[in-house]
Amino acid sequence: MFTKNDIRQIRERGADPEQVEQQIKHFKNGFPWMKIVAPATPERGIRVLSPQEAEEAAAYYRGASVHGKCKFVPASGAASRMFKDMFAGLEKLEAGEDLPADAPGSKLAARIKDFAFYTPALFGEPQDSAAYRKATLRKLLKEDGLAYGAKPKGVLKFHRYPEEVRTAIAEHLVEAQDYMRGEDGTCHLVVTISPEHQSLFETAVAEVKAAYEARYGVKYDITFTYQDKATDTIAVDLANEPFRTEDGALLFRPAGHGALIHNLNKVPAELVSIKNIDNVAHEKLLGTTSLYKQVLMGEALRLRDRIFAYLEKLDGCPDAALCDEIERFLDGTLCVRMPAAASLAERVGRLRTKLDRPIRVCGMVRNEGEPGGGPYVIEGKDGCTSLQILESVQIDKGDARAMDAMAHATHFNPVDLVCILRNYKGARFDLLRHVDPEAGFISSKSYQGRELKALEMPGLWNGAMSDWNTLFVEVPLETFNPVKVVLDLLRPAHQA
Repeated sequence: MFTKNDIRQIRERGADPEQVEQQIKHFKNGFPWMKIVAPATPERGIRVLSPQEAEEAAAYYRGASVHGKCKFVPASGAASRMFKDMFAGLEKLEAGEDLPADAPGSKLAARIKDFAFYTPALFGEPQDSAAYRKATLRKLLKEDGLAYGAKPKGVLKFHRYPEEVRTAIAEHLVEAQDYMRGEDGTCHLVVTISPEHQSLFETAVAEVKAAYEARYGVKYDITFTYQDKATDTIAVDLANEPFRTEDGALLFRPAGHGALIHNLNKVPAELVSIKNIDNVAHEKLLGTTSLYKQVLMGEALRLRDRIFAYLEKLDGCPDAALCDEIERFLDGTLCVRMPAAASLAERVGRLRTKLDRPIRVCGMVRNEGEPGGGPYVIEGKDGCTSLQILESVQIDKGDARAMDAMAHATHFNPVDLVCILRNYKGARFDLLRHVDPEAGFISSKSYQGRELKALEMPGLWNGAMSDWNTLFVEVPLETFNPVKVVLDLLRPAHQA
């Protein structure tokens, strides 16, 4: 299948030809559908806390001991999709067409003063004309203006305050000091970026770091990390043959956020909070945001302590009564229902395997039509049930039971999770051993006008964490404020 030049190209990327061959097999054979038992709901699968319970969970976090904590922020890639509609509008305007009043480009130009990136010197006074709309979109997107269409979301100006304008990464720094500082006053952040954007991020951080450290009495320790090129996956043509560029080289593409499990695996901290770069809000919502992040961390640490206590008991002289108790806990708390075992020894071994895994507590918000994957109870290959986050592409649209589960889903995934990365003996888990390689998916893309198929690795909070102990906790919708398109910045959560 591969020539000598192909093999050289693969190995120069740090990959292995056998891995690439396996990727091509996935294109040809597809991925198995997830076997959905039911949607996770407040009745079974999603923990809904009373205000008192939320406060108790937050207090548990504040009083718990951890071997280091860290905020992990996926921030790779440019913001091109955020401005897709603006590029389309500019193309029409430059072709001599005008935009209707309800077009995204018209809405942006009309409300340009409401965006944090507005300055009178650059954009002037808004006017209702095609010329102004064209000039505004050019200054927003092109190199002779802000060039926002080619920059990462993390360095874009999101929010305006009386004394400053904050980028998305600046808001993450403000959030971190409120709920992630350690006992020595240090906030550790790991931010995943593209190498070509590092200087932009370093500049954006340098502009505020010293001022925030003085203002909040904190010290920031920020690590920028890249998605490893060796995790890129091969692209194929519509006949599932390796896609080749004009010079005959193989085409590889980033394999989605699932590749970041390798980055997460290098984080030394025990407690890690994960939240996407664009999911930040104006500081007026920081109280709610901070409280519920502490709630999730408290629930994670409480779950850790109970699981660790069970594992220590299993190290002693476990009996059937202890196994019964653990099975009730797994079923009632984590929706893990175990098949029958032939003996006490087999039962103990299975329970130890189920308990001694990384832990994640995922915030879930009520489903009100926002995009995002959903929480489900699924049955795994070993016959056990578990809680999983599935994207719609992982669900068989021809399966009536699966479609019924989708129709009755009450919540969706805002990507707001907390992880425990050390075991009950204090050693770090090898996260790569807990990935389900069969949980990837295939998407349609193009390269210079030619259609191709791309392979997405199991998503970071999907198949990459498939073999984790999982708890879903309802969080308020106010904690989910993503900026998927630039007009989202006009929502109340992003306005003063």
